[in-house]
Amino acid sequence: MTIAEMRTQIRAVVDIDSSDISDTVLNNMLGQGFDTIVYSEKRWPFYEGYTTFTTTNGTNDYSLTTIAASPDAISQGIREIISLKTDDHIIEYVGRDYADGNWPLNVSNSGQPWQWSYWQDAVRLYPTPDSNSLIVYVRAIRNPTSFGVGTSDGTAPDLPDAFHPVLATYGIFKAYLQQEDPVMAQQYFMQFRSELDNVARRFADTPSPQPMIANSRTSTRNLAGTGALRYASTGGVIW
Repeated sequence: MTIAEMRTQIRAVVDIDSSDISDTVLNNMLGQGFDTIVYSEKRWPFYEGYTTFTTTNGTNDYSLTTIAASPDAISQGIREIISLKTDDHIIEYVGRDYADGNWPLNVSNSGQPWQWSYWQDAVRLYPTPDSNSLIVYVRAIRNPTSFGVGTSDGTAPDLPDAFHPVLATYGIFKAYLQQEDPVMAQQYFMQFRSELDNVARRFADTPSPQPMIANSRTSTRNLAGTGALRYASTGGVIW
């Protein structure tokens, strides 16, 4: 559904027209609903993306903006890094306190990185890379495309189709609230929560299986009881 189609549905259900609630106000309501859906789950799998970046000799920190703009660009920008790896090993995530204690910046450490942490919207690698050609593979959650105020009439929200009626229901709730009908507003708010819960069960992220390092012979393994098989035809890391 486009934003214009959602406005039409809202007005039909609430029995109002543009003189009651303008397009701009309805768009703002739908934008609030979009944000409510997006941030109701930490990691929606439909926002997952992959990219790479290449290390620079002597450089620890790589900003999320720089990583997102790397060759396999994530044009919307990166919201969160899920995991990093090279061609032959997983780069382990560690917390800042651990990193401070084990990788003090006043001590010279260089080599192929095998741990990383977040530092001020940047990935910090440990030890400091000693190569200008090491490719780091990134699995990340991208930012959603904004929706609401300023969205053109023919644009649909950056969500799977199953969420579109849910978002329209949120708009109906807000429109009834605007029209000072708390009974109907409460009814549609509860309907929104129920619809969101039902749809979210189909899409909500599940814990990722532990990464597998495959040897030079082709191997497969059922990961973490999910029934999903990951393959490696040559030596390398699968995640």
